[in-house]
Amino acid sequence: MISVLGSVWALLLGTLLIMLGNGMQFTLIGLRGDLEGFSTGALAVITSGYYIGFLSGARVTPVLIRRVGHVRVFAALGSFMSAGLIALPLATETWAWTLLRLIIGFCMSGVYVSAESWLNHAATNDTRGKVLSAYMIAQTLGVIGAQWLLTLGDAGTSSLFIVASILVSLSFGPILLSVSPTPPVNVTRAMSLRELFGHAPLSTVGTFLLGSIYATQSGMGAVFGTQIGLTTSQVALFVATLFAGALFLQYPIGWLSDFMDRRKLIFAAAALGAAACAFGLVTEGRSDFLLIAAFLAGGVTTPLYSLFLAYANDDLSADDMPAASGALVFVFGIGAIAGPLLAGWAMQFLGPQGFWLVLAVTFAGIALYSLYRMTQRPPIQVKDTDSYLNVLPTTSLVAIEAATTWAVEHAESEREEDGPS
Repeated sequence: MISVLGSVWALLLGTLLIMLGNGMQFTLIGLRGDLEGFSTGALAVITSGYYIGFLSGARVTPVLIRRVGHVRVFAALGSFMSAGLIALPLATETWAWTLLRLIIGFCMSGVYVSAESWLNHAATNDTRGKVLSAYMIAQTLGVIGAQWLLTLGDAGTSSLFIVASILVSLSFGPILLSVSPTPPVNVTRAMSLRELFGHAPLSTVGTFLLGSIYATQSGMGAVFGTQIGLTTSQVALFVATLFAGALFLQYPIGWLSDFMDRRKLIFAAAALGAAACAFGLVTEGRSDFLLIAAFLAGGVTTPLYSLFLAYANDDLSADDMPAASGALVFVFGIGAIAGPLLAGWAMQFLGPQGFWLVLAVTFAGIALYSLYRMTQRPPIQVKDTDSYLNVLPTTSLVAIEAATTWAVEHAESEREEDGPS
């Protein structure tokens, strides 16, 4: 493992720094927005703006890379993102923050495409699984570490925004100084949503709802914390716990997914998420109980994304998997745009607990639909499924396709080993 990491350490370090900066600004929006007197609805619009930009960047960046190459696109988007972060405290208006967050989301998506292209190019068939796992861990640790950095400054000043901008700027050094040019990104034509739903209705509906959950957790979690009167340190710990849960639960759930009907596991994970959010709804602001709810609700969100991707691929040929993955990324993005708007509306009219209520209902929707799908078709035999895809909702289609390739090859090698017996 050490030799594998030695070949991609610069990319992993750059990813960690990017996520430190990007993770800071997500929580800072909620903290500074509360100080500026932004309404919950306004902060919801600002949060959705990020995901509009992120979804647009995923579509446009591959085209830009084909025109001018990875290095120029990566450097340009990094510069725009750093500038956007440092501009946030200079223009504290709803329209300005929405526009800046849209730009930051667009740039972040493009940075993912470029970095993951280099990462995939640096990995071999034998090391791809380990490299991707290390990359996902670096991302998650970056977001968690960003919350700790927030406790070192005052959200009412520009200092934390400046730190976030500096971290993003520094991240490009190790990456650009260590990578070599790679072939242009192949732009995969996604399936139509009608075709995707026909092949994988559970993954389609579930991924849309999960996009709503993920964006609400990451974008509105800090808003919820400030509204119930948590201190900056408590808000940071709450948001960090949402992501820490995924770090601990991803692998146990992934292990189970290779040994049982994935629909049952989807139901169990979604039901656990709904129960955790219902628990959060009745905690009455007790920080220790809130952390338990956050750990479990956030902990099942990322594994569910991986489960939906893996379950969709189980019923597809290898040639159709990239197209289906592209469609699912799009569906997730649409859900991520809608989720904060719905949560913001609920919190505007029902108070802070609307945050937990929307999450609980959405998790319950996934659980109920998975139960319904179990009545519509027989289970896929475990021996015919591909390996679990260890990916994060924030990754681009490049990483998802690389993980899909690894999952198919890994499952085939295991079947060959079991074949003679």
